[in-house]
Amino acid sequence: MKLIYPACFYPCEEGGYTVIFPDLPGCVTEGETLSEAVDMAIDAASGWLLEEVENNKPIPKASDIKSIIPDEYENGFVSIISVDLDEYSKKYGNKAVKKTLTIPAWLNSIAEKENVNFSQILQDALVKYLGIKQP
Repeated sequence: MKLIYPACFYPCEEGGYTVIFPDLPGCVTEGETLSEAVDMAIDAASGWLLEEVENNKPIPKASDIKSIIPDEYENGFVSIISVDLDEYSKKYGNKAVKKTLTIPAWLNSIAEKENVNFSQILQDALVKYLGIKQP
């Protein structure tokens, strides 16, 4: 799902830009250059929207760019930021996906008697096998 939202860009005195999304409460980011600020804005908006989707909350409707006026900050301007929520979700989403696997019947019987959480075991094994370091 591709979405667009207006974003307010404000130049900072010390350099760089702060970016605020009027339609996404609390979604604020910054970048040292305009290019970095745009990249960070895409990432911030994508993360904000993915969080809403994963928590079954409605996605806010984007305001018309003509209705957005940068606040009291000097030299602020409005631009449209486009996000591809499907691509972002594939990379960063935490929503579980169903996997079908095959194991020997004897192993399944023993594991079920021990109340093994198959999903957690598979996750742990994949993290270890792939050498993924978790926080």
